[in-house]
Amino acid sequence: MTLLALDVGNTRLKWALYDTPRVGAKLLGHGAQFLENIEKLAEGDWSRLAQPKWVLGCVVAGDAVRRRVEQQLEMWDVHPQWVVSSTAEAGLTNGYDHPGRLGADRWVAMIGARQHVLATGAPRPCVVVMVGTAVTVEAIDAQGKFLGGIILPGHGIMLRALESGTAGLHVPTGEVRDFPTNTSDALTSGGTFAIAGAVHRMVENVRRHCGAEPDCIMTGGAGWKMAPSMSTRFELVEGLLFDGLLEIAGRRFRI
Repeated sequence: MTLLALDVGNTRLKWALYDTPRVGAKLLGHGAQFLENIEKLAEGDWSRLAQPKWVLGCVVAGDAVRRRVEQQLEMWDVHPQWVVSSTAEAGLTNGYDHPGRLGADRWVAMIGARQHVLATGAPRPCVVVMVGTAVTVEAIDAQGKFLGGIILPGHGIMLRALESGTAGLHVPTGEVRDFPTNTSDALTSGGTFAIAGAVHRMVENVRRHCGAEPDCIMTGGAGWKMAPSMSTRFELVEGLLFDGLLEIAGRRFRI
């Protein structure tokens, strides 16, 4: 009765195997693989797993990468289901102008965050921050409606953009400082403060729109880098996309 959950991002494929498809399931195994090494999964990490009954995932890396993942899954007689954003699912309503164009990772993370909020008290508005290759900052009201969100470059993209567009900025990554006094620290601090400022602005927007203080939940592979520099109260939740996938799985694969 196991579930293999997949999060196929822009840089890595992350996977987790659970003993059952529902929130609170026991984690049996997990791992990650860079996209250029996807072909190693079937003969590597996945070769040691028993065949899962279900495979559920979200992919943002494009159709070509999705097909490569599906080829690795051919070792098992199981058909993967890929989450796509819709008008509503798992207690979340999609307020995007074109709901189907919302990134699947954003949709799944918001479902996970919404359920996290409900599990810790009364319904409240929420701001969901994913810090990865790109950074997304989403707003959800207390009724579970996705109000909208912003996308901005992650640390790496910001630095590469500055290096490619400005002469003399090919410098090592620096530290975050309140008052940077060298170019490396100035670049790293600038990117970090830009992300922190975007989150702070969204929290203010939600507070004003909803008339209530929103929870702020942060996740993503680079979330720990942002944590010391945040000016907004937040909770760092690792594996928020997997929480969302488990919530969706519990509704799709009823046992």
